Order: sequence, then structure tokens, then C-alpha cells
Amino acid sequence: MNTQDTEADCAQALRTQKQQMADMLRELKQTRLQKIWIPHPSTRLQQRRGSSVPQFTNSPTMIIMVGLPARGKTYISKKLTRYLNWIGTPTKVFNVGQYRREAVQTYKNYEFFRSDNQEAMKIRKQCALNALKDVNTYLTREEGQVAVFDATNTTRERRSMILQFAKNRGFKVFFIESICDDPDIIAENITQVKLSSPDYKDCDREKVVEDFLKRIECYQMTYEPLHDDMDSDLSYIKIFNVGSRYLVNRVQDHIQSRTVYYLMNIHVTPRSIYLSRHGESELNLTGRIGGDSGLSNRGKQFAHALGNFVKSQNITDLKVWTSHMKRTIQTAEALGVPYEQWKALNEIDAGVCEEMTYEEIQEHFPEEFALRDQDKYRYRYPKGESYEDLVQRLEPVIMELERQENVLVICHQAVMRCLLAYFLDKSAEELPYLKCPLHTVLKLTPVAYGECRPITSSHIGLHIILSEYCGFSLCPILSYKGSCKSIA
Repeated sequence: MNTQDTEADCAQALRTQKQQMADMLRELKQTRLQKIWIPHPSTRLQQRRGSSVPQFTNSPTMIIMVGLPARGKTYISKKLTRYLNWIGTPTKVFNVGQYRREAVQTYKNYEFFRSDNQEAMKIRKQCALNALKDVNTYLTREEGQVAVFDATNTTRERRSMILQFAKNRGFKVFFIESICDDPDIIAENITQVKLSSPDYKDCDREKVVEDFLKRIECYQMTYEPLHDDMDSDLSYIKIFNVGSRYLVNRVQDHIQSRTVYYLMNIHVTPRSIYLSRHGESELNLTGRIGGDSGLSNRGKQFAHALGNFVKSQNITDLKVWTSHMKRTIQTAEALGVPYEQWKALNEIDAGVCEEMTYEEIQEHFPEEFALRDQDKYRYRYPKGESYEDLVQRLEPVIMELERQENVLVICHQAVMRCLLAYFLDKSAEELPYLKCPLHTVLKLTPVAYGECRPITSSHIGLHIILSEYCGFSLCPILSYKGSCKSIA
């Protein structure tokens, strides 16, 4: 082989190597903030998600609600969706009832739900198909990972149709069946939720209850619950009487196991969650972030005011939680009640930027300062944490808050933002910018089945501002006056 041939072969090999490298860079790109590899839109993985191929480990999931009306399916759907979105799993609810209201503008009575009403049955089936079409779009084109299909789905025929739909597209399926035979729970659900339903706008209370009970009877005539033997190959959880008992079958992946774990921790007992930052600290006075300093004089005054407030409220079996940091512990000490320390409630770790001002960070770490502005949620301080890390750290706290009744959490600004984002269903983009001022107590009141109930207080001198959110009423109930610097 002559020299020219050798040089040509080397040149060809070099071109091939460069082409392979270019192909790899086209298919994979890395963002500095996320520090994860993201498939290029034109790669095989993207095409695979919408194809009728065997399921992959990370295939999108359809969560299918099952159960008679007034069993809390929509409440579960919204609450589960809020949780999955908070932990970073893109999730959306598809409520078939809403599709039906858009198709049939005027609701007359329960006869629309009779199984022998052929015209209505066609409309209801088409509404389900329209919802499934949107599910497909969400999971294949909009980067959704979980779709919650909120409907009664009480017949085996309807569930088989949904299963075939999912199988053809490579989606995983997990059923959640809510079973309730307690008349008191059913009656409470009807009065709390259905009276305000768009179906019964401007209707008499007694007529609403009567019509809705007849609607339930229409569904009961054809109801086929998930069967332990006939449906043994399906993945599902059965929830009996709002969590008095559970039956779990064939949990197959991470999403399903997280779903089961979450559903087994929630309850609908009336309670209130109080959130407050610690009193002003010595480092707050100088505008420095992080650290473990004690309270300033104003911070001690707030702690005393908080103690008086707690005593005046006579809150039943109130539990008080703090972080392991001095400023939250000193705030709790002034309450004169037992408290529990959680390391998970510690403030976000600013790493090498601990105890620095933002001006100093900008001066010494200008590139880091700019990166934080670009994506505050995912930005991680050098040798420290990001808000995304903090959400993962706080998941056990959320689970325990869901299990508890009345709790006062004395924490820090970043921690409080994460907790509020969960309860108020705020996105990752909104989370780092939620307002959590010093010397203010927020009261969160979960209300069953997603309805909002007014909060009132006769406590003298407290400033009441009501805002309504999905399933929660939020109220700043104590604002201690005194100038203090807020660190963002």
C-alpha cells in the first residue's frame, strides 16, 4: 500500500470519527443547570413513546379512577396530581365530567345517566374518547409522564376499552378504585361538593341531593368493581371508606409504588397547618444567607408574640416542628410547648456561599450568580443544594404532614416556599419566588374534595386576607409589625 492510500485511509477514518461524534452530540445535549442528558427530539426514543411497542421502564403511565359518584375520585385525582408534579413527574388530570359538561351545556336530571338512555350513552362514550385523545396528545407530544383519567369507569367494558387504548400506545396502566359504603361519608361528599357543582347551579338543596342519589343508583345497576380473581393481572389499589382499609395488587414500577405510598398516607380529617419562618436572626440583619446564628432582638419579640398567639388559639393537640438550626429552635422555645426537630427542615445549603451577601456572591462568583438567575429552581450552589434537591429532602416531611392533624412548622424561607408550592399546587418555575415574609404566620386549611371554605377569626388585631386555592384556603393570620430585611 503506497503512502497516498495510507493518507487517504487516515483521512477517511478521521472523517468517520468526526461524523460519529457529531451524531452523538446531535442526539445528546447537556444543560449546565440540569446536568442530565436530554434526548434530541428526532431520536428513536422520542419516536418510540407513541408507538405500539412493548412497554419500556420509563413508558408514560395512565392512572385510571374507578368508582361510583360521590366516592372522592376527583379529590384523589387532584391531590395525587399535585404531589406527582411537586416531586418532578409531569402529571395532568383529565376529568371526563368536564368534557360532558362542554358537550351538553344544560343538565336536566339523573335520567341522562340511565344505562338504557341510548342517546346519552353515545354522548358519554364520545366524551370519554375525546378525553382519551387528549391523554394521548399529552403523553406523546407534550412530554407528560402521567395522565390521571378521572371518571367512574364502573363497567368492565369501559375499562377494557381504556386498557386496549393504552396497550396500543405502549402506556402503563394503574387503577385506583374508591369504594365507600358508609352513608355518612357519601352524604357529606354530596353536601360539600355536589351542591356547588355546575350541574346544579341555582338548584334547591333537597332537589340536588335527591337527584344525585338517583344518579348514583343509575351507576349501581351496571357497576362491576375490580375483581380479585378476574382482574388479578392488573395493577391497582382499592381504597375502602376513605382509607380505613387498602388492597394493593401487582405494583410494577416506581410511579405506581410512589402513588400507593402517597395514597396510604393522606386523610380527610379537618385540620390546619400553620407555617412560619423563624424570628429575625443576627445574619438577617446584615443581609447574609444561611449560617446558624441566633435570633436578633426583633426576632425574640416575634417569638414571644407567636407564643401568645398559639396560646390564644387553643388549638387541639397542636404539634410544633422545627429544623435543627438555632433560629428555629429559639423561636419554638418561646412557645413554652413541646416541639420536635427535623433535620430535613434545615434551610437550603448555600455551600461555599454560606454567610455571604448577594453582593459578595456576585463579586466573587459572577458566573454562579448569573446561572442562578437563569434557573433558580434547578441551580445548585457550589458544594450546596438547589431548590430541586430541597424538594426531594422535604418529601418525608410532606408525607408526615399528610398523616398529621394540627401542626405548626417553624422553618426557613426556601423550605417554606417548597412546602407552600406543594399545598398550593405551584409550579417549579413559581416555587422560588413565592412570598414568605419574616414574622408572618400562614394558616393552611385543607378542605375535603377540593372545595374552599371561608376562614374567620375573632382574634383582636390579626389581619385576615383570604385567598382560595385548589383544596386549600390560605390565610396570613399573624403579622408581627417590625422592620426587618427579607433575604430572597
